Amino acid sequence: MISLIILNNFEIPMQLKFREHIEKIVPLTDEEFSFVSQHFSVKKFKKHQFLIQKGDKSVYSFFIVSGLLKLVYTDDSEKEHIVSFAMEDWWESDYYAFFTQTEATMSLECLEDTEVLCFSFEDYKNLCSGLQKMERFFLEKATFGFLSSQRRIISSMAFSSKERYEQFLKQYPSLIQRIPKSLIASYLGVSRETLSRLSS
Repeated sequence: MISLIILNNFEIPMQLKFREHIEKIVPLTDEEFSFVSQHFSVKKFKKHQFLIQKGDKSVYSFFIVSGLLKLVYTDDSEKEHIVSFAMEDWWESDYYAFFTQTEATMSLECLEDTEVLCFSFEDYKNLCSGLQKMERFFLEKATFGFLSSQRRIISSMAFSSKERYEQFLKQYPSLIQRIPKSLIASYLGVSRETLSRLSS
């Protein structure tokens, strides 16, 4: 039986969800989970609000409790390139800025009303040094993130538009109804018209 204490405005359903997420990789005692929770804050955002904007000097990492986000890189001609989408039970940030403590080069925007748990780089370091289990947890999450990025790079270089769309459907079936087709087209690197043909 898990005993739960309200920490940092964590509601009990949120605590359960977050603890279950972590314990898919590492088990935690109640005391360990209490220590972990102390490093996170709860934040709520409305649709179209930004969690990170290009140029921000203090970048946080986010665990998505509910909602949907897009991570975007905007080039010098002001064209937006969608790097990724992130939904419930996922982590997202401008990780280059987070780990190097430099200005954000990407923006993280809500596509839906969103609730997150967030922590700073200092929190991350303290958490890993204070609880080795969490160092293992973050290493495994980072490894899977790296594998996913590699897969997407290969897809963009070697796959046809149809193959990229089919791969997206297979990997993220629940996102199709939640994301405007114009954004899916941008993510896949195809026109809106091409996506309409692929999805018909």
